[in-house]
Amino acid sequence: MLALRLKTKLVIAITGMVLVIVATLSTVYLFQVVRESVQGVYDDGYFISHEIFYVAREPLEVDLSNTKVDLNDPKQIEDAIEEVLGTDSAVNALLDSVITYSPDIQYATITGIDGRALVHTSPSFLGKTLKARDDFHSIVTGGIWKQLKVIYGPAQVYDVSLPLLRNDIPFGEVRVGVSTVFLKDQLRPVMRGALIFSGSSIVICLVLAAGLSNFALRPLAAISRRLDLISSGQMEVAETPSKRVDEYGAVSSKIDRLGRQMRDVKEVFSALKENLDQMMANLQDGVMLFTSDFKAVLVSASAERFVGKPRGDMLGCHPAEIFLEESRLGHAILEALAAHRPIPQEEIEMENGRRIQISLDFIEEHGERIGALLTLRDAESVHRIEDEIELSRRLAAIGRLTSGVAHEVKNPINAIVVHLEVLRQKLHQVDPDTRRHMDVIGAEIRRLDRVVQTLVDFTRPVELRLVEIDLRRLVDDVATLASPEAERHHVHIERQSSADPLPVRVDADLVKQAILNIVLNGVQAMSEGGSLHMNSRREGDGAIITVRDEGPGIPAEIRDKIYNLYFTTKKGGTGIGLSMAYRVLQLHNGSLEFDSTEGSGVTFTLRLPLVESGGVSEQPATAPADSVKMA
Repeated sequence: MLALRLKTKLVIAITGMVLVIVATLSTVYLFQVVRESVQGVYDDGYFISHEIFYVAREPLEVDLSNTKVDLNDPKQIEDAIEEVLGTDSAVNALLDSVITYSPDIQYATITGIDGRALVHTSPSFLGKTLKARDDFHSIVTGGIWKQLKVIYGPAQVYDVSLPLLRNDIPFGEVRVGVSTVFLKDQLRPVMRGALIFSGSSIVICLVLAAGLSNFALRPLAAISRRLDLISSGQMEVAETPSKRVDEYGAVSSKIDRLGRQMRDVKEVFSALKENLDQMMANLQDGVMLFTSDFKAVLVSASAERFVGKPRGDMLGCHPAEIFLEESRLGHAILEALAAHRPIPQEEIEMENGRRIQISLDFIEEHGERIGALLTLRDAESVHRIEDEIELSRRLAAIGRLTSGVAHEVKNPINAIVVHLEVLRQKLHQVDPDTRRHMDVIGAEIRRLDRVVQTLVDFTRPVELRLVEIDLRRLVDDVATLASPEAERHHVHIERQSSADPLPVRVDADLVKQAILNIVLNGVQAMSEGGSLHMNSRREGDGAIITVRDEGPGIPAEIRDKIYNLYFTTKKGGTGIGLSMAYRVLQLHNGSLEFDSTEGSGVTFTLRLPLVESGGVSEQPATAPADSVKMA
């Protein structure tokens, strides 16, 4: 509902009051005019009917005993009287002057007992039986609303009648026809004048009310402007009180005190709000804070993913309005709130198979409940993070172990190589069989040296050469590098890239090698050929690369081992490719995940943070071998 300003309310109140007064006075005036006009028309008809009555009384009392009229036959008497009336000069003269007496008089007639017109102002109605009309006296005594209905309704003709007697016996009546047509014409100018007067009064009242309200509310407007400036921080609060001693000065002083308090509170609140908003925006868990009457006053952005409603629709609502009683999540939360029972940590499987961890704590102070805190957590994400931490821990442990082993093995290998070369030089003539054995020893020592060097390289701190690059370009380069191997295995590589750039700050060579390792694994997994799908896109503030093959998938029993160093299921594989790719993604604050359904292939998902494009730059960085950075 639209709120009205005080000035508008004041103008409306004054105008309404004047409108009521004007309308009341105008109505009373109009009612009086209508009543007087109706009464005047009735008086005209009444006067004419009595004039006709007095003029016709002598012809009605004429002596018919000396005539041939049968005094016992009413019909003959009526015919005789009709003849007398028709020839009476006074009656006819009066009837002729009736029409010009008043514009409201339409006709005048004398009728017999049966309603037949004996004399009439219009000769065409003589001898005809006239239809009885409503008596105009009922309109005069019927009240103002009935009179208005007659005036503003369709034009009608009413009768003003007066009974006629002959020898004290009813003989007929005098009828005077009154029309409402001319009555409307008479009242129309009066009505128009009253409306013009009312409208003018209202317009003048509006102008006066607006001026009066401006004058009366001018101090309030000044106070309002000061409050707006103080609340927006654009105006400093006066340190000295106002010198005015009236009401405005008192209010100004109070506003200054409130302004100083608001300024202090605003500074504290702004700092708290900034910290709270930053914390709530970065939370992956859904957090909801309820008051003592269970109204949601704080909802994190992540809560939308769990509840399925916008954050704005949940604020200020009760739990019953947020959660559905039919759902498992809603049932558990509503039941715990109703029973005032906290939920320390409970995992619930939703209807769609998704698992959620919930915890509910009641906040109390001095034994009085002041609120409740609900936390929603994705159980699958928790388990995945735990698995990634465990994997990182194992990789770090393997790195430390292999670093020590490589260091201890490297020195004996170097000594063996040196002594083998010395032995070759001392043996001038060696039979072929001995030479063959020495060559085998040398080849195996070199192979062992390469293995040890691989261990050293894997555990050595990596110097990252960071450069800003479009991730789509790396995907295209990898597809080009993997094409020969894909053609050899009859695999078709399909690429789908985002239309917008995907700027990332990475070591291009390391990330390219990591993607290439995953692509080659997918190609080699499709022994009978097929298609390998590569897709790069933006997701939030990160870039996503998915690599999906159509191979047999990863068996469930080895899925927790695929990132282990030297673990491989391929003949001739080293077991380093996926471990290296996982480590490269960690070094770039990214993540590597996979999803596999046995018999339906594997989908690897690589996530890297996006950066705002600011040109290509390089910056070396060193990451320790056992550091663990998780997305």
